[in-house]
Amino acid sequence: MTDMKPPAAQGTTSPLQTILDWLGVEATALRAVAWSFATFFAVLCSYYIIRPLRDEMGVAVGADGRERLFFIVFVVMLAAVPLFGWLVSTFPKKRVAPLVYAFFIANLGVFWVLLSVSKGNPFLASAFFVWVSVFNLFVVSLFWIVMADLWATGDAKKYYGLIAAGGSAGAFSGPYITQSIVHHVGVANLLLVSAGFLGLAMTGLMALRRELGRAQPEASDAPASDGLLAGARRVFQSPYLFQIALWIFITNLVSTFFYLEQARIIGEAIKVSADRVQLFARIDWTVSSLTILSQVFVTAWVLQRFRVGLCMAALPASAAIGLLALAVAPTLWVVVAIIIAERAIGFGISNPAARVLYTVVEPSDKYKAQNFIDTVVFRGGDAASGWVFNSAVKAVGLATPAVALLTLPFALGWIGLSLFLGREQETRAAKQEAALKAAAKS
Repeated sequence: MTDMKPPAAQGTTSPLQTILDWLGVEATALRAVAWSFATFFAVLCSYYIIRPLRDEMGVAVGADGRERLFFIVFVVMLAAVPLFGWLVSTFPKKRVAPLVYAFFIANLGVFWVLLSVSKGNPFLASAFFVWVSVFNLFVVSLFWIVMADLWATGDAKKYYGLIAAGGSAGAFSGPYITQSIVHHVGVANLLLVSAGFLGLAMTGLMALRRELGRAQPEASDAPASDGLLAGARRVFQSPYLFQIALWIFITNLVSTFFYLEQARIIGEAIKVSADRVQLFARIDWTVSSLTILSQVFVTAWVLQRFRVGLCMAALPASAAIGLLALAVAPTLWVVVAIIIAERAIGFGISNPAARVLYTVVEPSDKYKAQNFIDTVVFRGGDAASGWVFNSAVKAVGLATPAVALLTLPFALGWIGLSLFLGREQETRAAKQEAALKAAAKS
């Protein structure tokens, strides 16, 4: 009865409150959701401004070069893990993300200088491809680490879709900015625009920590002191974390196969570099359009009404369909359609659901183990995919349709793993809720 409004009050509801009620955002969470949305917008806008340039450089180095670059990225990730572990063990949690973001802003400045004075250098192209692949994972991983650290499971299911929509809006805007200005300002100056958005993201994370961190005890912000490689150890010690890592590994194993085929088919079909950059930007723009619609209108509803595992399984199910389609018709527009569908479903439904998995792990695991999975394991899938599909399989002369069919069992096992992880998350969440209720009574 206390929640009901008198008839007069119902007639004077503001347009903003109507929108918030429709989106399911509580007034007490509005500022935090808004900061999360805006920060993720800036993070992905920064990345997607330079992503078409990375993809173009990936085409320029050729198939063999891309395979080597994926392996190099994996090695760089292995080297970066202990550095990140040292950072988390040395500084309070509230300092970690701003320090990493500031480091990458400085990197963008260095590449801006190098690309301004050196054009067509294959070593610089390879270095930039590797760097962007590392940059993307670290800035996105750190954002979601902060989210898992600050939002509880129930709120995560309620707001992660809307928060992810902020990133999709940034991913929508980034390619649009790139295709609109690249011929006017030049390639190198895109890096300065990217750095500006990353600076805004760094400011947003600090504001968000102040907004949601008030309710946390001061001790929870202390540095983790369990060693530089604690994240890697925890992944192999915890069956739950190991299964998450396996899910991410298979995700990238299959997704990288699609990426490699996209680069090969587009490289063969479109010969002009600027036209390829424009097509990559248009693919990203289309993905972002579809994703933001699903995140605003569908994701929260699906996450709250269906099991987490079912939402995660949507991605491998779409991949299985894509593999069958590619086996039948390995053409330009088929691979473009597969990439768009897979990314839209992944970003719109499955990835937000997978992020909910981390809300029920230990606080230190949210930083070290999650970062290890998001970086080393993620790029390990890249490296494995590059080796399997470009070296081992192509060496014996298998065509794309045969490779797609051989990859199909991975997608089917991926579906089963999704359902199993969803059940595990729900069990852990129920135990945490029961423990909180018991503590409140005592």
